[in-house]
Amino acid sequence: MNIVLIGFMGSGKTATGRLLAKQLDYRFIDTDQLIEQKNGMTVANIFDRKGEAFFRQQETELLKQLCGADNSVIATGGGIVLSAENRSLLQNLGSVIYLQADPPEILKRLGTDQTRPLLHKEDRLAEIHKMLAVRQPLYLAAAECIINTFTGQPEKSAEQIRQLLKIEVR
Repeated sequence: MNIVLIGFMGSGKTATGRLLAKQLDYRFIDTDQLIEQKNGMTVANIFDRKGEAFFRQQETELLKQLCGADNSVIATGGGIVLSAENRSLLQNLGSVIYLQADPPEILKRLGTDQTRPLLHKEDRLAEIHKMLAVRQPLYLAAAECIINTFTGQPEKSAEQIRQLLKIEVR
């Protein structure tokens, strides 16, 4: 069984995913990190040098490669749901959990983080609202359940996921 975490950037996918994988003795997979390793550059550099379309194709190829994974917690990039093919692949990978945070909380968590190429805007909060307007319905369509991460406590999010999926800590 795999647990797939989706949600907007800054929603806690990586922090919650690492903790959950450790608690369950599962492998932790971060799709952005694997894409960075494969391409030898950061996500921001991939967007800058090769474009968003290239990055999105890398996400799809990676999801296809992960289809044989088992006992993994997979943290995905925030835009992975933009592709219908990716949404289908995600659902085939395992239990898809949407980690949700509200825009002001996301902005607070991201702070002045300049590694988010899609947020290189003057009004970052307005951009978050705009992107969520597109992505929120896709997150909801792809997910089995929603975990609100407004508290910013990965421990609570991991516990809620375990309870929802009825998984005991090993």
